[in-house]
Amino acid sequence: MYATFDLVIMSLERNTNQLETLTLDKHFDLVEKCRTGSSKAQYELYRLYSRSMFSVAMRILNDTGDAEDVLQESFIDAFDKLESFRSESTFGAWLKRIVINNSINYLRARRVKFEDIDAHPNVDVVDEVFDEEELVLQVQEVRAAIQKLADGYRTVLTLYLLEGYDHEEIAEILRISESTSRTQYIRAKKRLLELLK
Repeated sequence: MYATFDLVIMSLERNTNQLETLTLDKHFDLVEKCRTGSSKAQYELYRLYSRSMFSVAMRILNDTGDAEDVLQESFIDAFDKLESFRSESTFGAWLKRIVINNSINYLRARRVKFEDIDAHPNVDVVDEVFDEEELVLQVQEVRAAIQKLADGYRTVLTLYLLEGYDHEEIAEILRISESTSRTQYIRAKKRLLELLK
């Protein structure tokens, strides 16, 4: 039930990726049927992936209505662009990338501000040390605290910790500098730990 902060984060990450690992071969046939225009296969893929992809969108957007919109848009995009899916990764990983990109584009449309650390050269960013071993939390508490973070912080933290992107990839996706991604992550982590105390 209770775990250290790091174990809670690892548990969240593991649960997010579990569906993809278990279903690689099973969904290949469904993807092929979708390519031939089978609406039954499309529905089945939607049924299999909609919950996990909704969770991905929610972690970034923090709004049920927005996440539902992005989810629908992402499935439409995926089915429209199915010919570009090369089976080099799982369908779930490919779809997740679409959901993340659409979520980020949605945030951009809302004009979420990412604070550029390069604009403040005299600011010294230090990753403060917290005694994480003594910080015992439940998974639900961590999820609730993540949802309380500002959009920019939550997005970078989610992409880095839960979705597994590195700062270079996050910088490219969000069109920010790598140092800004690192700074947002450090500040998000600090704020998250403050919320959890």
